[in-house]
Amino acid sequence: MANISIFGKGNMGNAIGGNFEAAGNKVTYVTKEKTVDELGEIVVFAVPYAAVAGILDTYRAQLSGKIVIDITNPVNFKTFDSLDVPADSSAAAEIAKELPDSSVIKAFNTTFAATLVTKKVADAHQTTVLFASDVQEAKDKFVAALDGSGLAFIDAGSLKRARELEAMGFLQIALAASEKISWTGGFGIFH
Repeated sequence: MANISIFGKGNMGNAIGGNFEAAGNKVTYVTKEKTVDELGEIVVFAVPYAAVAGILDTYRAQLSGKIVIDITNPVNFKTFDSLDVPADSSAAAEIAKELPDSSVIKAFNTTFAATLVTKKVADAHQTTVLFASDVQEAKDKFVAALDGSGLAFIDAGSLKRARELEAMGFLQIALAASEKISWTGGFGIFH
């Protein structure tokens, strides 16, 4: 069992929290209204990318030594035509620069909340969580903490792969927002 702190209690925060709870972990939510003095060993940023800077300003010292799960897709919601990070980087890489003493993992950004709740993409195929990090021990603890959740996992490699994961997430969001796929659909992995 692990102690999990989730920043954000929207659809994604609740869906991710439900999976951690289903796997036997203790979950605490952190919001603007509900702050905490201590964070769990695994911390999830289930907030828009623009909100991460404020979290870092407030909780930087507490995030040291933690496994930080970045689920953000840094979509420019004004233009809906680009990502708000340098082309050769990712939100996860930018967060890792800010948190050199934390183990940053990119995960959950290529899944919609509905697929995390039902454990199915388009009510047909098992939901697979792609993830990436430079720290193998953190990846192992992340997957172990979700053992029994009903989700499948694929290690996409180093944190450098977060750039591609964020591009996939952006494409999936754009397809759903333009009603070309549903919010219960998305990318399925067959292997």
